[in-house]
Amino acid sequence: MPSPRPLKVTTTNVNGLRGAMKKGLRDWVARERPDVLLLQEVRADPQPDALADLGYAGAWFPARRPGYSGVALLSLHPLADVRVGMNHPEMDDEGRVVSAVVEGVRFVSVYLPSGSSGPERQGFKDRILADYQAWTAATLAEGRPLVIGGDYNVAHREIDLKNWRSNTRNSGFLPHERAWMTAHLASGLTDTHRAWLGERAEYTWWSNRANAFANDVGWRIDYLLAAGVAVRDVGVDRGVRFSDHAPLTGMVEGAASFQQPASSKGREK
Repeated sequence: MPSPRPLKVTTTNVNGLRGAMKKGLRDWVARERPDVLLLQEVRADPQPDALADLGYAGAWFPARRPGYSGVALLSLHPLADVRVGMNHPEMDDEGRVVSAVVEGVRFVSVYLPSGSSGPERQGFKDRILADYQAWTAATLAEGRPLVIGGDYNVAHREIDLKNWRSNTRNSGFLPHERAWMTAHLASGLTDTHRAWLGERAEYTWWSNRANAFANDVGWRIDYLLAAGVAVRDVGVDRGVRFSDHAPLTGMVEGAASFQQPASSKGREK
């Protein structure tokens, strides 16, 4: 049976959960009440009580290294078939993927690496992009409606960053990264934010330097990607600044109710 109402989903890189909470994340969640909240760069151990009084329970996947990376998936609805990691030691050591089924849709919170610190991390990023695509293809092959939210650290097209000409040799807008994103979408995913924007520019991340946010000199590197389900009214909330990223929110339509069979258990790493 179709869900009686759309599911509101938000993805955001919080650049440290504790700091984001002090800067207004909790108040924003209490006001906006997304059904599903996908967090990246949590940089903390699991915090099951962080938003529990607002009705949220979830799945957390921290990095092995304290204070680094980490993702979370929080929901106002029951979670089924929780999966942490992608059975990839390098990626999973950094706590970069967690997913669960909510109301018949598999939601994924993902934080892909940045290569901006130098050639070694760019090489790591390039390897991860290929492996992550293989994992995504396998997830798509399961046939369940899918919504992926997260920080991809890749701007796809020239319209997706303000100063594209000066960034063609910088990580996040390298030609092979952009080509990878094209192929990633072609594997069966819709970039719902771009589909909703048309050819209008709207960014999700701004450097903390040179008044980038005030001047809207940003990058669109956070995504809500979907397969087998429609996501409408997708947009950025620039009215809050609990991180150098802004929350990206959409309404998931056509989610089907799902009850996990009694014999099935959520898979964990």
